[in-house]
Amino acid sequence: MAPNDSAQATDEARDLGAGRRKAARYLVPVGVAGVAAATIGLVPALAAAGDPSLPKISAQQLIEKMAASDTQQLSGTMKITTDLGLPGLGSLGSFAPKGGGSDKSASPDAKLTELASGTHTLRVAADGPDRQKVSILEDAAEYSLIHNGNDVWAYDSGSNQAFHSKKPAAEEHGKADEHGRSEEHGKKTPDAGLPTTPKALADQFLKNVDPTTAVSVDGTSQVAGRDAYQLLIKPKQSGSTIGSVRIAVDAKTGVPLKFTLSPSGGGKAVVDAGFTKVDFSKPSADTFKFSPPKGAKVTEDDGKQKQTSLPEQSLPGGLGNFGDAKNAKNTKVIGKGWTAIAELDTGGKGMPKADSAKGGGDAQKFLDSLGDKVSGKFGTGTVFKTRLVNALITDNGKVYVGAVTKDALVDAANSAK
Repeated sequence: MAPNDSAQATDEARDLGAGRRKAARYLVPVGVAGVAAATIGLVPALAAAGDPSLPKISAQQLIEKMAASDTQQLSGTMKITTDLGLPGLGSLGSFAPKGGGSDKSASPDAKLTELASGTHTLRVAADGPDRQKVSILEDAAEYSLIHNGNDVWAYDSGSNQAFHSKKPAAEEHGKADEHGRSEEHGKKTPDAGLPTTPKALADQFLKNVDPTTAVSVDGTSQVAGRDAYQLLIKPKQSGSTIGSVRIAVDAKTGVPLKFTLSPSGGGKAVVDAGFTKVDFSKPSADTFKFSPPKGAKVTEDDGKQKQTSLPEQSLPGGLGNFGDAKNAKNTKVIGKGWTAIAELDTGGKGMPKADSAKGGGDAQKFLDSLGDKVSGKFGTGTVFKTRLVNALITDNGKVYVGAVTKDALVDAANSAK
């Protein structure tokens, strides 16, 4: 294992902001893996014998190398495995959706939830800010999102359905900032959605690094046949459900090749997102061309589709994006850093009850299986748990959500005024 400067990493966390630049110059279209922003994690990858010997580098230098990377062209295959520890939807009977079709056709937001569990293989390609493609490969079908100039296409080969939207000229030609907005017009571009590539996932955490974070370089590794440094990010605070974030950074290009997030509770991985194959040469122009196959049902975007995009205000690392806490009505953030908790007031409405006339019995059992009844100075309520993001819904209508433990949520509710 090559020597790496990790001793100074904790103190460097305060200076990381100066070394970071704007996020990735290539973005996958229409937020293909939006769920990942709140559901990512993996058991840490330990450096093994035979790891490449690379020049010494500090955490600050490695982050600057990532920020300075101007790679705009790549293609490759990725694997994403997600396990939030949720009970299977198959037990819900009539409550679970049936069939693959929906009124939204191949619209991306009708497909994203599939990435919330299980293992998925993705094929990705990018050629600058105007051309990207990502395909979710299934056993007997393929779902693709293609951004080519003004056009964004989604196509599901299993149902032979397509979804098409146009990028407004103002968004197409306006210069985008790190949030994916046009600096001229302040609007989100259609492809500036939630992250799916290791780089996009890494950006979400790096932009939130602050004095509550310890950062170090923790050895080297090989990912998709390429030498890489391993950047390790850990919360200093107790009470977070996030144990650590590990990013394998290509030693030559500075592009993140693998993203790892370990839950503080240990055990099985929540998500593993990384390249199994990657090529930094220019993809063929044909990669981004798309025309609906004969007989395909095409749905044109009517402007009412829900955009899957990151809010301006989020909890650490882009996790738990519960709205813009500065602007959302009756919403505030308690605490800071990795243990920040969003508090929302629903106006007196407590735990929702499933409609028994619509398969509500099974639905209620599903909801109850996720929750623990709790009580305190705040009164009573239910904590709904995943292995990463937890939420307390009180019976008097308050909601507390964060990448924090159940005890942290109860403490926040008890101390809230």
